[in-house]
Amino acid sequence: MQADSINPCRVSLLAVKNLKVHFPVKPGRFRRQHETVKAVDDVSFSLAPGETLGLVGESGCGKSTLGRAILRLVEPTAGEIFLAGENITRLAGAELRSRRRRFQMIFQDPFGSLNPRFTVEDIVGEALDIHGLTDSAAARRKRIAELLESVGLDAGYAQRYPHEFSGGQRQRIGIARALAVEPELIICDEPVSALDVSVQAQIINLLRDLQQQRGLAYLFIAHDLAVVEHISHRVLVMYLGKIVEAAEARDIIRSPQHPYTQALISAVPEVDPDAKRQRIILPGDVPSPIHPPAGCPFHPRCPVAEARCRTDPPPLRESGKNRIVACHLAGADSQTF
Repeated sequence: MQADSINPCRVSLLAVKNLKVHFPVKPGRFRRQHETVKAVDDVSFSLAPGETLGLVGESGCGKSTLGRAILRLVEPTAGEIFLAGENITRLAGAELRSRRRRFQMIFQDPFGSLNPRFTVEDIVGEALDIHGLTDSAAARRKRIAELLESVGLDAGYAQRYPHEFSGGQRQRIGIARALAVEPELIICDEPVSALDVSVQAQIINLLRDLQQQRGLAYLFIAHDLAVVEHISHRVLVMYLGKIVEAAEARDIIRSPQHPYTQALISAVPEVDPDAKRQRIILPGDVPSPIHPPAGCPFHPRCPVAEARCRTDPPPLRESGKNRIVACHLAGADSQTF
């Protein structure tokens, strides 16, 4: 996929080009050669201001690593990351810190992502202190109160500690912390997967309201396609470190084209009790990212794999309007989405 032409008609807030994140594996006693885990392997996409881009796939496919690499919490092995046209891939120190005002992260675990020794005021106010966003203690307290109220929490909670809150309330504190520096982009790393279903809906609705109020862009990482469909404009499907399909959210759900996407969709529960959807059970497990299969990475589990799938890696190809698929059995001319 030619990264330079990703969404040529779209003004990009974020552009990721040919990104790779490989982790070296130390050799064991009887192994002389270093091996590499290819967690993210040549991924390219773009994200427009105010847009929500869903990123889905099984656990271990590289979704969270991709999100952390964009924030430079994990260093990329190769590729480039552009924020509003500026290449931030090699920035460090104060330069990187100043850019981080523009993009923040909401973490998966609302219990482990908050320092138990800090009060809510300390947790939310830390970013204000680091970036010097308030000029007095009174202004700091007022700003923290506004942030808490914006996520549906009482300002009086500021002096409490994380253990005094439920999971949903803790995630709201995490959202308030991310909003403190007024970012343009928030990477949501499975922000509702640890919450009860009823609470999930509340958090999703909160994120949508905040997006409308503040013009936020989201990279929404999840494994639940029902959640992703509800909040996303577009969806990327990831398998073994690679993007295998990308399309508008409604098109992904209604007419998935990659066999892996079809299997994921088949696992989504139907709301209509009379509706029937054939469940696709994939054989085997996800292959090791240390020794990925030759050819198409999905071919060992694919129900329709052909001989060429075992030897020839399929490029991402256009397959209909605003859709790309990495499958020999779909698409025609190579294009980008």
